[in-house]
Amino acid sequence: MARGNTRQRIQDVALELFAEQGYEKTSLREISERLEVTKAALYYHFKTKEEILISLFRDLTRPIDELIAWAGEQPRTLETKQEILRRYHVALTGAAPLFRFMQENQATVRDLSIGETFKERMVTLTRLIQEPDFAMADRVRCISALFTMHAGMFFMQHVDGDPEEKRDAVLEVAVDLVTRAHQGPARG
Repeated sequence: MARGNTRQRIQDVALELFAEQGYEKTSLREISERLEVTKAALYYHFKTKEEILISLFRDLTRPIDELIAWAGEQPRTLETKQEILRRYHVALTGAAPLFRFMQENQATVRDLSIGETFKERMVTLTRLIQEPDFAMADRVRCISALFTMHAGMFFMQHVDGDPEEKRDAVLEVAVDLVTRAHQGPARG
């Protein structure tokens, strides 16, 4: 557990258990037992599993909110859009366990408030890396760049190779997709 305080330890252990046995099958009692604290001590910080998950989501995705705020103030150039992807890549890497959990528990996430929040962020990011006048294929390239990063994080763990090299390759493909979209026939 890289993070130190009690609240963060609870989040980390809960996420470990959610990943191991699923959100629905994990109880607050199991979280408190893994932490070796009483349920009362756990309740002091979080009353429900949903509160834990929402707090995790807010804490680990804060860099994405900061990225969106930054990107909204930048010129709409190809270089800015490539930087958006690089920064998003760093944010995804930092929150990899949460995003793996979200991928593996899509139905649960969809039913919680974080599902809608995540969807809104993705829509905003897709708007930030494409232009309304792009041809449809180029708009698809931009959207695919973001999903390449998500799918890459999830599926590349099953591909042999150096983890850093795999992350770099995923980013390279995402940047290439956005670059190609910006070099489309109308902008040529």
